[in-house]
Amino acid sequence: MWNIWILVIYSTLLCLCRSSAIEVDYDPKALIIDGQRKLIFSGAIHYPRSTPVMWPDLIQKAKDGGLDAVETYIFWNAHEPIRRQYNFEGNLDFIKFFKLVQEAGLYGILRLGPYNEMRIFVTKIVDMCKEAELFASQGGPIILAQIENEYGNIMWAYKDKGVAYVNWCAEMAAAQNIGVPWIMCQQQSAPPPIISTCNGFYCHTFKPKNTLIPKMFTENWTGWFKKWGQKDPHRPAEDLAYSVARFFQAGGVLINYYTYHGGTNFGRTSGGPFITTSYDYDAPLDEFGNLNQPKYGHLKQLHAAIKVGERVLTNGTATTKVYGNGVELTTYTNSITGESFCFLSNNNQIEEATVVLEEGNIFVVPAWSVSILGGCNKEIFNTAKVNTQTSIMVKKQMDDETAKLSWMWTPETIKDTLLGQGIFTARQLLEQKRVTSDVSDYLWYMASFDVNGTSWKDATLSVKSSGQVLYAYVNGHLIGSQSGYAFQFKNPVSLMPGTNNLTLLSVTVGLQNYGPFFDKGPEGLNGGPVVLTDNKNVTIDLSSNTWKYKIGLNGEAERLHDPKSPHARLQFSSEFLELFIGMPMTEFKAPPGTDPVVVDLQGMGKGHAWINGNSIGRFWPARITDSNGCGTECDYRGKYNERKCLSNCGNPSQRWYHVPRSFLNDDNNTLILFEEMGGNPSQVSFQTVTVGSICANVSEGNTLELSCQGGQTISQIKFASFGDPQGKCGSFQKGSCDADLSISYLEKECVGRKRCSIDVSDATFGSTECANFTKRLAVEAIC
Repeated sequence: MWNIWILVIYSTLLCLCRSSAIEVDYDPKALIIDGQRKLIFSGAIHYPRSTPVMWPDLIQKAKDGGLDAVETYIFWNAHEPIRRQYNFEGNLDFIKFFKLVQEAGLYGILRLGPYNEMRIFVTKIVDMCKEAELFASQGGPIILAQIENEYGNIMWAYKDKGVAYVNWCAEMAAAQNIGVPWIMCQQQSAPPPIISTCNGFYCHTFKPKNTLIPKMFTENWTGWFKKWGQKDPHRPAEDLAYSVARFFQAGGVLINYYTYHGGTNFGRTSGGPFITTSYDYDAPLDEFGNLNQPKYGHLKQLHAAIKVGERVLTNGTATTKVYGNGVELTTYTNSITGESFCFLSNNNQIEEATVVLEEGNIFVVPAWSVSILGGCNKEIFNTAKVNTQTSIMVKKQMDDETAKLSWMWTPETIKDTLLGQGIFTARQLLEQKRVTSDVSDYLWYMASFDVNGTSWKDATLSVKSSGQVLYAYVNGHLIGSQSGYAFQFKNPVSLMPGTNNLTLLSVTVGLQNYGPFFDKGPEGLNGGPVVLTDNKNVTIDLSSNTWKYKIGLNGEAERLHDPKSPHARLQFSSEFLELFIGMPMTEFKAPPGTDPVVVDLQGMGKGHAWINGNSIGRFWPARITDSNGCGTECDYRGKYNERKCLSNCGNPSQRWYHVPRSFLNDDNNTLILFEEMGGNPSQVSFQTVTVGSICANVSEGNTLELSCQGGQTISQIKFASFGDPQGKCGSFQKGSCDADLSISYLEKECVGRKRCSIDVSDATFGSTECANFTKRLAVEAIC
């Protein structure tokens, strides 16, 4: 069997590397590529959320993890920030990205669909792909293309126009003549020839209305995104594997992980609003490109197990036997070859199931798991049995003199706006994004007004904001701030008789990017009202006053974040400044080695960070999560949602920020921070991210592979026991039986090496005095 698959893989590589056309077809059981019936494992790797230097490594790790394809959106907001002005340079060079995918011997999946002027943009991207010969019909890697994205979830709001729009999208896409199938996710009403697909945490119950198309799971959410003020979401490897196995048990043909690598929202690209700069997503590859173990390894083993049955699954017929209490056996049989392949699932969230098959074979299936049975008589994988290592990642700080940072400072000049000096005026409170066209997070609203008498010394300012952050200044003094999706800011204020100046700085933290009529959702003050009330309940409504406006900050206009700007060096001083709003700057040496680099912004408030003029995104360490809701145990059993298995309670939502090594120079580097709420950079430091220790708890009959990264070797076996070890990573203990050779064998095979492979069996460790049960090997090692 394995020789057959080696030949198939080799022939696949030959197909991907040649320039002749590749035919892509399908039926309900398979995606048919050049006549070969296939199941496809794919993963999302978003090219703008990493760098071109990272792409080959990410793609290779995807291939090593058992993927057949790499999928990505085409990011319209990044490629066309200004109407008809396009950018395809640097990490926006999607042509180069797909060529690297093909060079690695993988297929590509292209996901298109801007919100405005769709035909123009789609045609441009398709023409670029055709020119580069990226479609499989031209010998390229792209085997599928998507039009629109999850429109079916919101189509109800548009009624008949929504239906007409979907039909128009399908016709427009088909007219592009790309030579590969088109798909629409979450769109059961997708008209032929468009393939309707499913997104979610689980899609095994999904049934396309069109019975002639394959069942595709285009977004299996590997975790969830995080927002400022929220805790870290985590989807257990056991549950993710369960959802994959259940999908293929139910006749699935293609699954795509969203995401396989989440990456980083560089610049101002994070949306939401309030989505963090990190887009880690608890994916199999973490934000920095490290293997997220055990998720990566567990899925790799799952992919290999399902591929064993690919020929039967894509050619055979399925029958399902229901045993009750959530237990089902699905048998795929190829009537021509006589081969069979089975999925034995236990949907019960509490109880394991002991199942006796007709042939007399007995299988114990843990709760909420699927056993994959090769030949329907041998368990080759179970989704709840994790037999791969867990990597404990650590952040290492440089401990030499080069790690110490010396700071220079420049204040953000806001005297002009505090005095009401704007660029244009309006007798209303304008909606923010329509004023700024999203060229900046910042919009200043300024107004002057007169009051008489002493009652205004004890007044209240009330401002209605549509989000997301507001700073209020009266007569040059900051009186308060607030953040939220939409809120009513209220703050005491003391006004002086005569003319007073009110300056409001409204800040966006990413814009809404999904939902019905999301583009019409307001940001900023948007009509207010803005009201003053004195201690006698006399009110002044300033909403219709003459308001002066200014877009952005002076430091932005002068590009002080760019060391090459002619203004940059002239503005900074070595004198320490207690800044509420301003820009600290420091120079530093790049950490040695190849491990990913992060900057720890502990102590900073909120703002934006640049390395050598490259934006590494927004920061907000002052945004602390609440201290409740983080349990010590994460039970994989039962349906997952983004509120389950949370961590990082009582800490900054994001403290560390990715610094791609391609942003760094070999000699001196510059970090510039824009701070908008009074942070102190004295605790800022640069660190590297690597594997600190590795653990595993593997049942006998499996092969355990242990490895470090970044050239590190395994330096110590902290614990090892083959028998019935107890506890978990970090607190393993020997059980009632233990092989004497456990530690000595691991030390001999692993210490001093970057990786080692262990056959978990009596033959390796010798006999034990264990009772008649499946023994396990528990290991904890130090890198």
